[in-house]
Amino acid sequence: MTDPAPAIELQGISKSFGPVQANKDISLRVMPGTIHGIIGENGAGKSTLMSILYGFYAADKGDIWIKGEKRQIPDSQAAIKAGIGMVFQHFKLVQNFTVLENVILGAEDGGLLRPSLAKARGVLKSLAEEYELSVDPDMQVQHLSVGHQQRVEILKALYRQADILILDEPTGVLTPAEADHLFRILDNLRAEGKTIILITHKLREIMEITDTVSVMRRGEMTATVKTAQTTPEELAELMVGRKVLLRVDKAPAQPKGAALEVRNLRHVDTSGVERLRGVSFDLHAGEVLGIAGVAGNGQSELLEVLGGYADATGSVTLNGSALPLSGAGCDGMARRAAGIGHVPEDRQSEGLIMPYSAWENSVFGYHRDPMWQSGLLMKNAAIREDAAGKMERFDVRPPNPDLAAKNFSGGNQQKIVLAREIERNPDVLLIGQPTRGVDIGAIEFIHQQIVRLRDAGKAILLVSVELDEIFALSDRIGVMFDGRLMGIRDAAEADQRELGLLMAGVGEDEGQDPMAAAEAAERERERREATHG
Repeated sequence: MTDPAPAIELQGISKSFGPVQANKDISLRVMPGTIHGIIGENGAGKSTLMSILYGFYAADKGDIWIKGEKRQIPDSQAAIKAGIGMVFQHFKLVQNFTVLENVILGAEDGGLLRPSLAKARGVLKSLAEEYELSVDPDMQVQHLSVGHQQRVEILKALYRQADILILDEPTGVLTPAEADHLFRILDNLRAEGKTIILITHKLREIMEITDTVSVMRRGEMTATVKTAQTTPEELAELMVGRKVLLRVDKAPAQPKGAALEVRNLRHVDTSGVERLRGVSFDLHAGEVLGIAGVAGNGQSELLEVLGGYADATGSVTLNGSALPLSGAGCDGMARRAAGIGHVPEDRQSEGLIMPYSAWENSVFGYHRDPMWQSGLLMKNAAIREDAAGKMERFDVRPPNPDLAAKNFSGGNQQKIVLAREIERNPDVLLIGQPTRGVDIGAIEFIHQQIVRLRDAGKAILLVSVELDEIFALSDRIGVMFDGRLMGIRDAAEADQRELGLLMAGVGEDEGQDPMAAAEAAERERERREATHG
């Protein structure tokens, strides 16, 4: 009996953008009825390769074979006709359309919508039952959870009779429970003979769900292996080209007194929506307090308020001194002068000025410090020399202070921001999404710097949507949902399932009531003082 033809076969695919070669002579075979993972560092060429397969880009050279037939895929419509569907990391849904309207959009049967909607309703019902993709067809997309929106994207592809599904970082914005449900869906699709290509940077997911994994590095395909015959350590080394420590090596925390005390913090945005709803907690010197939660539940606003970029009510004290929450003295520069460093969630729009050089970016937020000023002039030579030292110590590549921030990779941009904030030796460091979009090698380095700062007795508030990162770095873990702090747990005793439920708003805790939360924070402070002295 002959082996079946590959569902997808790419032969000699190359693609350049000006002088940058994104893909170099790539060949890939994906067998039908399997889940095939593709991993690689930032800029390895994964997204470019999949964009060629889905018709967004045309390859400079090379051939594409679908189910044993050579195909030309000039656009996404040709890809859909070839049986390929793609679920993007950022969903392509019309928010004020219903599920049903989104599913048929672009795939209507003729000019009359009513027959198309009736047909789609029946098809969706059978697809939902077959693949555990239940979702209300009449619900507007804007009212769905992120996990249910992702189901709509998968339903769109299946409605168009896709046999091959490409998923780009599908769990980046899901709760653990939603991610588990997604994996059950993928299992069901595989069992029905569908072929799935999974692009992810999470090695745990690769090991859990894929049959085969291909590794890309610097635009080339470096290896394709059976998942059962490899390990996360081997895959990381193939991605980076050296051994990578995948776990965070840290001693138990030695927390001291409360460096930051937050009580009944409330923030209303410019649209009149209350984004922080009575948040209370203590952050101790010598600990990492991780804040988990699905993006959009108040974590960003918490960092903005504590960093001095947004007004609020309530109280915040730093080492016993009250900080202004509005008006004069409530700004990022004042917070830094008081001893609060801030690594913002979006390094490109909030942490750096992209056209400016690395040495200029190395002092932003501290540029009015007398050490960098001589009268009305800046001490540019001293700043440039200091920046060169920071870049060497933080392994920024290339180590060129004169290079514009926009010309560094994401991981190296993050290192520039981290070096600026950490080397000022703040009492409290606010860190938002420290490794978002960062290479696995840079992740290892960034985690080491966070632990080193904690061990030096600094207080660190860490916000991350990556639950693995929260568990790896945190000494205590808080969960935010709908602007509330649902509860705080010791990391050593935290249960991932319970945290996942809290992230989804399931489960009552003292953090639901602002006054109870304040009282809980006081009890926690008293307990720690009694324990640690």
